Amino acid sequence: MGFDKEKIKQIRWLLVLAAVLVLGILYSSSVFAGILFAFRIARPFLYGGVIAFVLNLPMKAFENKLLRKWKGKAAVKLKRPVCMSLSVVAVFLIVMIVIGTVVPQVTVTAAEVGKKVPAFLDRVTEELDNLAVNYPEFAEKVEELESLEINWDTLMDTVFDFLKNGAGDMLTSTVSVASGIIGGIVNIVIAFIFALYILVQKEKLGDQCARIISAYLPEKAGNRILEICSLLHKNFSNFITGQCLEAVILGTLFVVFMTIFRMPYALMIGVLIAFTALIPIVGAFIGCIVGAFLIMIDNPLLAFWFVIMFLIIQQIEGNLIYPRVVGNSVGLPSIWVLMAVSLGGSLFGVAGMLFFIPLLSTVYALIRESVNGRNVKKAKKGK
Repeated sequence: MGFDKEKIKQIRWLLVLAAVLVLGILYSSSVFAGILFAFRIARPFLYGGVIAFVLNLPMKAFENKLLRKWKGKAAVKLKRPVCMSLSVVAVFLIVMIVIGTVVPQVTVTAAEVGKKVPAFLDRVTEELDNLAVNYPEFAEKVEELESLEINWDTLMDTVFDFLKNGAGDMLTSTVSVASGIIGGIVNIVIAFIFALYILVQKEKLGDQCARIISAYLPEKAGNRILEICSLLHKNFSNFITGQCLEAVILGTLFVVFMTIFRMPYALMIGVLIAFTALIPIVGAFIGCIVGAFLIMIDNPLLAFWFVIMFLIIQQIEGNLIYPRVVGNSVGLPSIWVLMAVSLGGSLFGVAGMLFFIPLLSTVYALIRESVNGRNVKKAKKGK
């Protein structure tokens, strides 16, 4: 039985794919090294894409709502750069508000802690003296330690050897750290500029990608890929919007309840918790630790009640508010939101938490569409 040209072509591609998979398995270390190298090169552009995606959300809102009446030819040309500038300024102002609210209070608290350290050390010394009086064995052990003979010549030789050998390592480490800082700044600048280029030409870039897919893939497969990409974009956009809304709700709850119970630093802790709550589920705990520490400086008992209040609000937020707000924004049931956070956090940490919710939402939508379509076909055949 002969094969037509199409069958031969499919078999040839399957053989090529099998050969590539075998080679990839045999040389997996080299493949992973190459992937990491390519990622390091493309890192600023990937970061730029993420920045552009985030800035595009407020920019679209400015274009569609704030400046929707700009219809003239000259106005349309100015609309994109004006909205892009407003978007950058809005994000910058939000970050500055958070920093301006949190950092000064943390600095003041650190100064207060510094003032209380001497009294704390005096208290520790007093407790040690009492311990030595009450427990003579402890005093004997201290005296034994004091009577130990130290070979100062050997100790000095060791210190000099460490300084001599460690000076080069310290210089190398300093150069490495400086290079890393400079490289990070350069990558951030490149990523930001790349993000601006993406925002300016996003329609053109989208059209080019669609044309490439249309040129190299069959029409049905190309249309399906474009549908999936559109669904991913929608889910990621809705997820970021829902996450920000949830953070604002949580921060507001803390400001209100801390004000009602007359706890200090209500506004600062509320802003901090709202900012850290952008990390799904567990981010608010970072704000809780900082907030409890700040309150503990003034009143340890009040810090205890703050932690109790946090745990109660966190239970309400984690089990009711978060799954409903974020889950509804991405069309994902509450139970799957919790599963996505747990799975993503276990595999990839914070980035996995942020990435897995919209990704799982897309997979959920595709499976739901496939299942419904198959059930409809079976129902038609049954009739």
